[in-house]
Amino acid sequence: MKGLILAAGKGTRLYPMTKPMSKPLLPVYDKPMIYYPLAILMQAGISDVMVIVPPNETDTFCALLGDGSQFGIHICYAEQPVARGIADALLIGREFVGNDSVCLVLGDNIFHSDTLAEVLRKGAQQQNGATVFGYWVENPRPFGVVEFDEDGRAISIEEKPRHPKSNYIIPGIYFYDNQAMEIAARLTPSQRGELEITDVNLEYLRRDQLQVLPLERDVVWLDAGTADSLMDAGQTIRNIQAETGRYVGCLEELAFNQGWLTEEQVHNAGQELGMTLYGQYLQCL
Repeated sequence: MKGLILAAGKGTRLYPMTKPMSKPLLPVYDKPMIYYPLAILMQAGISDVMVIVPPNETDTFCALLGDGSQFGIHICYAEQPVARGIADALLIGREFVGNDSVCLVLGDNIFHSDTLAEVLRKGAQQQNGATVFGYWVENPRPFGVVEFDEDGRAISIEEKPRHPKSNYIIPGIYFYDNQAMEIAARLTPSQRGELEITDVNLEYLRRDQLQVLPLERDVVWLDAGTADSLMDAGQTIRNIQAETGRYVGCLEELAFNQGWLTEEQVHNAGQELGMTLYGQYLQCL
């Protein structure tokens, strides 16, 4: 399975912070935002990743993440010339994905729980169709809302409905088999002029190949797309780390747990980071 991170949004709701740098490079507490979606892919066991970035910003992202070898993975980059919606990431990454299945993650979504890796692996192991997740929120109107029948099967999905049929939304992690490439290629732009990821999910639903897994209440989901949500996300990460003594989105630790980095490589990374708390943590692994 290949991984795609859509990190090409303009971040207009975060102006002027995002005028000099792309939104996914902004800090969320002690790490760049892009670390968190990359951590999602790594927890799912995905080590071959394409990061889709805004025009003329490949060098900036590469300066941070490089080719991924410091995390025991492979990272390449592609630019999205025009913001055409989430599903456009599947078209941009089509050659990269090839005949494989794919996990698409949004660059401003943050997830955390002690059981998250197990949940993600379930999505990654599905051979046919699509797996997405349902997350309960107080106000589902700004999102894609999923409706379930009495047996817990998804029966409808609506994008930004005025009258939501449930409080469950589909957050920014999508596991697809290779059919997603053909489905995305056939999409027509919505009234917003975008290729909607909801339309991809609806086609899988029409084919009776969509699995929606409700996430447990202990899963933390953060959408750091506004100034308020960015601040809340940073505070939430700070609190989790202070209470548990463990880092959220520590890529070197995740790579070590997957067997992609050795103990020596992790310790060397800690030494390179000097006396930062992050560096000291790596040396203690």
